[in-house]
Amino acid sequence: MISDKMKNLVANSSTIRAMFEEGKRLAAIHGEENVFDFSLGNPNVVPPDSVKEAILEIVNEENPNVLHGYMNNSGYEDVRNTIATFLNGKHQLNLKENNIVMTCGAAGGLNIILKTILNPEDEVIVLAPFFGEYRNYVSNFDGKLVVVPPDTTTFEPNMEALKAALTSRTKAVIINSPNNPTGVIYSDSALKQLASILEEAQGTFGTSIYLISDEPYREIAYDNATVPYALHYYNNTFIGYSYSKSLSLPGERIGYIVVPNEMADFDDVMSALNVANRILGFVNAPSLFQKVIGKCIESEVDVSIYERNRDLLYNHLTSIGFECIKPEGAFYLFPKTLIEDDKTFCETAKQFNLLLVPGSAFGCPGYTRLAYCISYEQIERSLPAFTKLAEYYKNN
Repeated sequence: MISDKMKNLVANSSTIRAMFEEGKRLAAIHGEENVFDFSLGNPNVVPPDSVKEAILEIVNEENPNVLHGYMNNSGYEDVRNTIATFLNGKHQLNLKENNIVMTCGAAGGLNIILKTILNPEDEVIVLAPFFGEYRNYVSNFDGKLVVVPPDTTTFEPNMEALKAALTSRTKAVIINSPNNPTGVIYSDSALKQLASILEEAQGTFGTSIYLISDEPYREIAYDNATVPYALHYYNNTFIGYSYSKSLSLPGERIGYIVVPNEMADFDDVMSALNVANRILGFVNAPSLFQKVIGKCIESEVDVSIYERNRDLLYNHLTSIGFECIKPEGAFYLFPKTLIEDDKTFCETAKQFNLLLVPGSAFGCPGYTRLAYCISYEQIERSLPAFTKLAEYYKNN
């Protein structure tokens, strides 16, 4: 017998993954080229050549027992120093290796952060629309998820609703910019206001409230947009970073956490993150890919490929009647559905071999997420299907 908690999780398994599996079923029937799967944020842009070169160099030249063995739970010291130095130059910081913890992607990073800070029933605030797995990450440690409703005019944080949601049990606020699912980049003014609200709440309640900035899409930004760095605004900030998107390495599970010296109880927090990394079963981030990151710290994927996809899909959808904010980053569109019921809308879309994820999976019903990290040619082939979907609703 599995646990009652897991029974519920299995019964309500990820909408995104379910749609991905549906895509494979439909492809077997209609042919892969005739099924338009916008469900999963799986990068289609290949990793930079430097990644392959680094793998070969490391495997061929390093002592295998050292390369494939254990290290400090925080990761290799030289790799953490390389990351700290890189971030210092890029964001005008003063980090050292002891400010960095290597993690199994951003997801592993968020879980060790929440393990470190949460007591049962502590509250974690998320800003809709938000990545649905946050629900599970918070539940893993018996926390309580508090959802702030969206400001659908801009999809920046709804500040008044955030203020109302803060209580003496608030332990953390999670932000995600560039945002999944909207592609919105939270502005400098928004982060300043957010920091001010949290500072005031800490004073009012006499507690520490942590800001967790989940940043797997930081490098996927368009039109010369700048993504503000949260450490510049608020001392009690964790940065959770992943190379899943920035280097197209989602299956390698490699990322890091940044913790500033100014964080309250810094030494205790860092010690706890190390222990959490070990006892949650991660033990340490993958050794080979820590070394790869050390050699590829300045490498990037070709973001122009995603930008071209964005423009093609956005221009077509808005031309046929969809309302949508143009993404500034990430690789998702978040248009308003043509009927109020987003789940029914996404079911109807399947009739045209379009696989979309309902906005309710992100805490924002009435919208749908499209992951355009697929080939340009597949997006081109999908455009008539979107036109037929729009015409279906105009005629019914």
